[in-house]
Amino acid sequence: MRHPFLRLLQSLPFAALAFQFGSTAAIAQEKKMAQVNGVDNSKMGPYRALAQHVYGDFQKGDVAGAAAMGRVLERLWDKAEDYGGDTALSKTNHKLFEEIDKAMDEFLTPLWEAKAKPPDPAKVKAAYNAYLEKLKLAD
Repeated sequence: MRHPFLRLLQSLPFAALAFQFGSTAAIAQEKKMAQVNGVDNSKMGPYRALAQHVYGDFQKGDVAGAAAMGRVLERLWDKAEDYGGDTALSKTNHKLFEEIDKAMDEFLTPLWEAKAKPPDPAKVKAAYNAYLEKLKLAD
């Protein structure tokens, strides 16, 4: 019969391996937990979720609905920045705030200005993707 201490030493590599995989699984699970009901639990998550909704409406052909939700996105953004105090992105990183604001305008303006003819889908998609990329910089 082996000494209990020797059994413990022999099982350490297995325990370390199990701990490593367990930690990796916990990290992967944490990443999955970074969303609540499909909305990223991050500083820019609400803006991203609204932009996805706007773009989804546009893809379905509901330009008026996309434009209306786009207005909600813009108002939410403006109010958060106006009343966000010292933690507002406009105060902590004004350059990035301006970049995101411009990207949002480039995404939403074609929807707001659509009258009889919907905007070019490729241009809207490119502006949407550019806006999402800018949001990532502020998360």
